[in-house]
Amino acid sequence: MDNIEEGAVEGKVAVVTGAGGGIGRDVALLLARHGAAVVVNDVGAYGVDEGGQSPAAQVVTEIKAAGGRAVAHTGSVADASAGRAMVELAQREFGRIDCVVNNAGIVRDRFFHKMSDEEWDAVLKVHLYGSWYLSRAAGAVFKEQGSGSLVHMTSTAGLIGNRAQANYASAKMGLVGLSRSIAMDLEKFGVR
Repeated sequence: MDNIEEGAVEGKVAVVTGAGGGIGRDVALLLARHGAAVVVNDVGAYGVDEGGQSPAAQVVTEIKAAGGRAVAHTGSVADASAGRAMVELAQREFGRIDCVVNNAGIVRDRFFHKMSDEEWDAVLKVHLYGSWYLSRAAGAVFKEQGSGSLVHMTSTAGLIGNRAQANYASAKMGLVGLSRSIAMDLEKFGVR
């Protein structure tokens, strides 16, 4: 599906997390196809290809082969420094940052009464903390430049729950609250 308005992202710079595969990969490719430069973030949990390329590097290669501009970032969004590093990478490589797509995610499904603290923490760190870290780093830049957009991927699991996903559902509902609050705080600065 390709529903980006003509020229809407031409010359813009986007950071897409979890972009080594799945939805994130498709978002990164779509943005690049419409003229955006893309920081492709993926920690590479599924390993490298036969040529030794990480998933992020594979997507960057694909974007460049199609004539686009992209750079890979393989840090974990669960690390506070990764958010700052991705923003700095976008600015260093492409001169600015205009959009963040917080897509990275993991699951550690287990029934609530059997879920470990580690399974709870891991999912919240990637989904909710990861989105906070990158949004906070980009938000400061967006506020100063008077523009920017933040996209947070959530799920109906956050709104209605799901078996064996207390961690995932909590993180995704947390993203709803985070998104609404950021929108209220940064609206007057032209940040969407």
